[in-house]
Amino acid sequence: MRDRARAVSQLHDPGGVAAPTPEDLVQRVARGDEAAFGQLYEVLAGPIYGVVLRVLRDQAQSEEVAQEVLVELWRTATRYAPDKGSVLTWALTVAHRRAVDRVRSAQSSADREDRAGRLGAERPFDEVAEQVTARLEREQVRVCLKALTDLQREAVLLAYYRGYTYREVAELLGSPLGTIKTRLRDGLIRLRDCLGVA
Repeated sequence: MRDRARAVSQLHDPGGVAAPTPEDLVQRVARGDEAAFGQLYEVLAGPIYGVVLRVLRDQAQSEEVAQEVLVELWRTATRYAPDKGSVLTWALTVAHRRAVDRVRSAQSSADREDRAGRLGAERPFDEVAEQVTARLEREQVRVCLKALTDLQREAVLLAYYRGYTYREVAELLGSPLGTIKTRLRDGLIRLRDCLGVA
Protein backbone atom coordinates (compact mmCIF):
# COMPACT_ATOMS: atom_id res chain seq x y z
CA MET A 1 0.00 0.00 0.00
CA ARG A 2 2.85 2.37 0.86
CA ASP A 3 4.56 1.57 -2.48
CA ARG A 4 1.33 2.38 -4.31
CA ALA A 5 1.07 5.73 -2.48
CA ARG A 6 4.67 6.49 -3.43
CA ALA A 7 3.98 5.61 -7.06
CA VAL A 8 0.95 7.91 -7.13
CA SER A 9 2.89 10.76 -5.53
CA GLN A 10 5.72 10.31 -8.09
CA LEU A 11 3.20 10.80 -10.87
CA HIS A 12 2.36 14.21 -9.40
CA ASP A 13 5.98 15.21 -8.89
CA PRO A 14 7.50 16.17 -12.25
CA GLY A 15 11.07 16.01 -10.86
CA GLY A 16 10.70 12.30 -10.27
CA VAL A 17 11.56 12.69 -6.59
CA ALA A 18 9.00 10.84 -4.54
CA ALA A 19 6.94 13.13 -2.29
CA PRO A 20 6.48 11.72 1.20
CA THR A 21 3.33 9.74 1.81
CA PRO A 22 0.92 10.75 4.59
CA GLU A 23 2.22 7.75 6.52
CA ASP A 24 5.80 9.04 6.21
CA LEU A 25 4.65 12.50 7.26
CA VAL A 26 2.86 11.19 10.36
CA GLN A 27 6.02 9.37 11.45
CA ARG A 28 7.96 12.63 11.11
CA VAL A 29 5.22 14.57 12.90
CA ALA A 30 5.40 12.04 15.74
CA ARG A 31 9.05 13.05 16.12
CA GLY A 32 8.03 16.75 16.32
CA ASP A 33 8.78 17.75 12.71
CA GLU A 34 6.75 20.94 12.15
CA ALA A 35 7.52 21.09 8.42
CA ALA A 36 6.11 17.58 8.03
CA PHE A 37 3.00 18.69 9.88
CA GLY A 38 2.64 21.59 7.44
CA GLN A 39 2.71 19.11 4.56
CA LEU A 40 0.31 16.75 6.33
CA TYR A 41 -2.00 19.68 6.99
CA GLU A 42 -2.13 20.45 3.27
CA VAL A 43 -3.07 16.85 2.51
CA LEU A 44 -5.67 16.37 5.26
CA ALA A 45 -7.30 19.76 5.90
CA GLY A 46 -9.74 19.57 2.96
CA PRO A 47 -11.02 16.04 3.55
CA ILE A 48 -11.31 16.63 7.31
CA TYR A 49 -13.29 19.84 6.79
CA GLY A 50 -15.57 18.03 4.32
CA VAL A 51 -16.42 15.24 6.78
CA VAL A 52 -17.03 17.69 9.61
CA LEU A 53 -19.20 19.96 7.45
CA ARG A 54 -21.38 17.01 6.40
CA VAL A 55 -22.09 16.28 10.07
CA LEU A 56 -22.41 19.83 11.47
CA ARG A 57 -23.82 21.67 8.42
CA ASP A 58 -22.45 24.94 9.79
CA GLN A 59 -19.41 26.49 8.16
CA ALA A 60 -18.04 28.37 11.18
CA GLN A 61 -18.39 25.41 13.54
CA SER A 62 -16.97 23.08 10.92
CA GLU A 63 -13.86 25.23 10.53
CA GLU A 64 -13.42 25.29 14.30
CA VAL A 65 -13.82 21.53 14.70
CA ALA A 66 -11.53 20.83 11.71
CA GLN A 67 -8.82 22.93 13.40
CA GLU A 68 -9.35 21.01 16.64
CA VAL A 69 -8.95 17.73 14.76
CA LEU A 70 -5.72 18.85 13.09
CA VAL A 71 -4.31 19.94 16.45
CA GLU A 72 -5.31 16.57 17.88
CA LEU A 73 -3.50 14.81 15.03
CA TRP A 74 -0.38 16.83 15.80
CA ARG A 75 -0.57 15.87 19.48
CA THR A 76 -1.44 12.20 18.94
CA ALA A 77 0.66 11.37 15.89
CA THR A 78 2.60 8.84 17.97
CA ARG A 79 -0.61 6.83 18.41
CA TYR A 80 -1.13 6.25 14.69
CA ALA A 81 -1.07 2.51 13.98
CA PRO A 82 -0.42 1.73 10.27
CA ASP A 83 -1.83 -1.79 10.66
CA LYS A 84 -5.26 -0.32 11.50
CA GLY A 85 -5.64 1.71 8.31
CA SER A 86 -4.29 4.62 6.34
CA VAL A 87 -3.53 8.04 7.78
CA LEU A 88 -6.47 9.44 5.84
CA THR A 89 -8.83 6.86 7.36
CA TRP A 90 -7.46 7.58 10.83
CA ALA A 91 -7.79 11.35 10.38
CA LEU A 92 -11.33 11.13 8.99
CA THR A 93 -12.38 8.82 11.84
CA VAL A 94 -11.08 11.35 14.38
CA ALA A 95 -12.86 14.14 12.47
CA HIS A 96 -16.16 12.29 12.36
CA ARG A 97 -16.01 11.51 16.09
CA ARG A 98 -15.23 15.14 16.93
CA ALA A 99 -18.11 16.38 14.79
CA VAL A 100 -20.55 13.92 16.35
CA ASP A 101 -19.34 14.95 19.83
CA ARG A 102 -20.04 18.59 18.93
CA VAL A 103 -23.58 17.71 17.79
CA ARG A 104 -24.20 15.74 20.99
CA SER A 105 -22.84 18.55 23.12
CA ALA A 106 -25.06 21.10 21.38
CA GLN A 107 -28.07 18.81 21.76
CA SER A 108 -27.36 18.26 25.46
CA SER A 109 -27.11 21.99 25.99
CA ALA A 110 -30.39 22.59 24.14
CA ASP A 111 -32.07 19.81 26.16
CA ARG A 112 -30.85 21.34 29.44
CA GLU A 113 -32.18 24.77 28.45
CA ASP A 114 -35.47 23.22 27.38
CA ARG A 115 -35.82 21.36 30.69
CA ALA A 116 -35.00 24.51 32.63
CA GLY A 117 -37.57 26.44 30.61
CA ARG A 118 -40.25 23.82 31.19
CA LEU A 119 -39.40 23.67 34.89
CA GLY A 120 -39.89 27.42 35.15
CA ALA A 121 -43.16 27.21 33.24
CA GLU A 122 -44.47 24.46 35.51
CA ARG A 123 -44.05 26.66 38.57
CA PRO A 124 -45.33 30.08 37.50
CA PHE A 125 -45.34 33.04 39.82
CA ASP A 126 -48.71 33.13 41.56
CA GLU A 127 -49.56 36.82 41.66
CA VAL A 128 -52.91 36.26 43.39
CA ALA A 129 -51.29 34.26 46.20
CA GLU A 130 -48.64 36.97 46.64
CA GLN A 131 -51.33 39.67 46.87
CA VAL A 132 -53.35 37.66 49.39
CA THR A 133 -50.26 37.01 51.52
CA ALA A 134 -49.29 40.68 51.48
CA ARG A 135 -52.84 41.70 52.40
CA LEU A 136 -52.93 39.22 55.30
CA GLU A 137 -49.58 40.49 56.57
CA ARG A 138 -50.78 44.11 56.42
CA GLU A 139 -53.95 43.14 58.30
CA GLN A 140 -51.93 41.36 60.98
CA VAL A 141 -49.76 44.49 61.41
CA ARG A 142 -52.92 46.61 61.78
CA VAL A 143 -54.28 44.27 64.47
CA CYS A 144 -50.97 44.35 66.33
CA LEU A 145 -50.76 48.15 66.11
CA LYS A 146 -54.19 48.36 67.77
CA ALA A 147 -52.77 46.34 70.68
CA LEU A 148 -50.26 49.13 71.45
CA THR A 149 -51.00 52.02 73.77
CA ASP A 150 -52.02 55.25 72.03
CA LEU A 151 -48.65 56.85 72.77
CA GLN A 152 -46.69 53.82 71.48
CA ARG A 153 -48.84 53.60 68.34
CA GLU A 154 -48.40 57.33 67.56
CA ALA A 155 -44.65 57.12 68.01
CA VAL A 156 -44.32 53.96 65.87
CA LEU A 157 -46.55 55.33 63.09
CA LEU A 158 -44.66 58.65 62.92
CA ALA A 159 -41.20 57.05 63.02
CA TYR A 160 -41.73 53.95 60.86
CA TYR A 161 -44.61 54.78 58.56
CA ARG A 162 -44.13 58.53 58.08
CA GLY A 163 -40.31 58.51 58.19
CA TYR A 164 -39.74 61.03 60.97
CA THR A 165 -36.57 60.88 63.06
CA TYR A 166 -36.83 60.19 66.80
CA ARG A 167 -36.07 63.88 67.50
CA GLU A 168 -38.83 65.01 65.06
CA VAL A 169 -41.30 62.57 66.67
CA ALA A 170 -40.41 64.04 70.09
CA GLU A 171 -41.05 67.57 68.80
CA LEU A 172 -44.35 66.61 67.11
CA LEU A 173 -45.63 64.87 70.23
CA GLY A 174 -44.21 67.46 72.63
CA SER A 175 -42.36 64.82 74.65
CA PRO A 176 -38.72 64.49 75.73
CA LEU A 177 -36.51 62.48 73.34
CA GLY A 178 -35.76 59.85 76.00
CA THR A 179 -39.48 59.23 76.54
CA ILE A 180 -40.06 58.81 72.78
CA LYS A 181 -37.18 56.34 72.54
CA THR A 182 -38.66 54.32 75.40
CA ARG A 183 -42.14 54.34 73.80
CA LEU A 184 -40.70 53.23 70.49
CA ARG A 185 -38.62 50.46 72.06
CA ASP A 186 -41.56 49.15 74.09
CA GLY A 187 -43.91 49.46 71.12
CA LEU A 188 -41.56 47.56 68.80
CA ILE A 189 -41.12 44.79 71.38
CA ARG A 190 -44.89 44.39 71.65
CA LEU A 191 -45.24 44.42 67.84
CA ARG A 192 -42.53 41.78 67.52
CA ASP A 193 -44.24 39.54 70.06
CA CYS A 194 -47.66 40.07 68.45
CA LEU A 195 -46.37 39.28 64.96
CA GLY A 196 -44.47 36.23 66.20
CA VAL A 197 -41.13 37.47 64.86
CA ALA A 198 -38.18 35.63 66.40
